[in-house]
Amino acid sequence: MIGYAILILAFVALLFTLPLIAQDGLSEAEMESATNSYHLSSDATIHGDLTNLPYRLLQKFSIMIFGLNAYSIKLPSIVIGLVLGVLLILLLNRWFKNNVSILASCLVVLSTPFLFLTGSGTPLIMLVFWPTLLLWLGSKIQGERRPKPMYSFLFAICMALALFTPFMIYFAIFCVLFVLAQPHLRFVLRSLPKLPLTITGLIILGGVAFLVINIINQPSVIMELIATKDYQITDFIPNIAKGIVPVFQWFGETNSIFLSPLIGLPTLSLALVGLLSTTKGFFASRNSIATVLIIFALIITGLRPESAIFLILPLSILIAHGLKYLLEKWYGLFPENPYARITALFPLTILFGLIIIPGLLQYVYGYHYNSNTASRFDYSLDIIHHTIKDETIVAEKNYDFYKILEDKSGLVVVNDISEVQAEKVAVLRGQIKNPEYAEKYALNQIITSPMKENSDIIYLYTVKGE
Repeated sequence: MIGYAILILAFVALLFTLPLIAQDGLSEAEMESATNSYHLSSDATIHGDLTNLPYRLLQKFSIMIFGLNAYSIKLPSIVIGLVLGVLLILLLNRWFKNNVSILASCLVVLSTPFLFLTGSGTPLIMLVFWPTLLLWLGSKIQGERRPKPMYSFLFAICMALALFTPFMIYFAIFCVLFVLAQPHLRFVLRSLPKLPLTITGLIILGGVAFLVINIINQPSVIMELIATKDYQITDFIPNIAKGIVPVFQWFGETNSIFLSPLIGLPTLSLALVGLLSTTKGFFASRNSIATVLIIFALIITGLRPESAIFLILPLSILIAHGLKYLLEKWYGLFPENPYARITALFPLTILFGLIIIPGLLQYVYGYHYNSNTASRFDYSLDIIHHTIKDETIVAEKNYDFYKILEDKSGLVVVNDISEVQAEKVAVLRGQIKNPEYAEKYALNQIITSPMKENSDIIYLYTVKGE
């Protein structure tokens, strides 16, 4: 209990300080997510606008309460990341002994990919959240002699809600196939009480029926849930390469928002040890689930490269397997020697230091100073809050996003210089190109970002003669 308490306190403290150490600017995906969330209508369920609805509701309320800023955009991911971290700890605790689950949980929740998920204001975190929640609920059903019906009902409700998150349709199919193919899970399913099992099935079927009705009303939703817009089957292999390469590449530039490598060599080595250890007794559900999840991650990465972040879930399980194998082998050498057990703390401490500290430093400094990733974030919003007072903002790009500022801060935002009637103008990402207005306004100041290239963020103008 002391170990878990220290872990959770450290994790909570890290998450609350995450906005201070995370990437400074906002990515295109974060701005698009904030725009979609803020403009979510109250009758979204009637019109079939249900994709990532729980996340978008959280983000909408966050922006309405705290205004449009980097913190309010990232806050839903931080909250969900806190719950996800606890779920990972609970899941590993269900399958492994306390010492293994505590050590593995430390490595996972303090890793670079997990911190990226919790510091990114997009619904991408839901791709890991729903499967982790469902696996934990499934372990509460499978691991008990007499499972409580409540867990079956919760599993069904969460599965029905998860169907409205992209690619979770595939995960639902994966769950059905895995249960049918796994002998022990088939036995557990047959041994469940018939009435709770029937109600669970009806809840899931109700969610599927609601999804089908939603797709009939909004046919465009189906592409959002099963792939991406304008997806071609020929993109499958290139998408896998684009998604997986940044996870393991140690040098060179990558066309990805992920830091490279996303998974450090010590973590990867430990996961490989875990993967090899699962070959013995592979058909046990706990041993085979990680391998099957890796295959699932490759499939959804072929549909969208960013989905490679899903690997954090099977890797967390393999890391626990690796730690379990190493500890068992060490203790097997000295089964009756307490000093050997104490001595094992020293190499374990070194191993943990080599994994956690470089991972944290890579996350903190990588997103600030790595030119390949830092250049993918826009600093305009933060600069607007600090420098723009009574100027009219001209935003030709991401106009709908910056338009939210009119509601939350009183600034005037337009997408064309011809709409400006004010004496002071702030042009985002470019100069005044209209000859008529270029003669009318005088350039006073160019505000730059910390970037090496394309750092001219805002051009400030005033009417000539003023």
